[in-house]
Amino acid sequence: MPRIPALVLGLTLLAGVPAAPAAAQTDPADDAFLAAVSEAGLLMGDPAAVVDLGRRVCPMLSEPGQRSADVAAKVAEAGGMPLGPATMFTGLAISIFCPTLVSQIGSGIASGASPVPLPLPGF
Repeated sequence: MPRIPALVLGLTLLAGVPAAPAAAQTDPADDAFLAAVSEAGLLMGDPAAVVDLGRRVCPMLSEPGQRSADVAAKVAEAGGMPLGPATMFTGLAISIFCPTLVSQIGSGIASGASPVPLPLPGF
């Protein structure tokens, strides 16, 4: 069996493997949320965990009978923060991750009781 020069073997191996892992694509909404939370002085811990908690707000609000106050209490518990900052965090998450909810509530389209008690601080 002929010897394959190390350079040829190395080039052959590199041809099938990317030189560096592809950078993860970030969602502009995630970046905007992190910036807003940071600007409000609410950034705590791992940014990925902050975004994950923020993204859980809209599904929680879509549950029947949920109001923003209920969701803020869940955010406070999950994020280990007082209710005041959790309420602000919840409002930021709503405005960035589910802005149609804010517009539906504002125009009276949302059915039943508003899940967001108006006025929402900061909005």
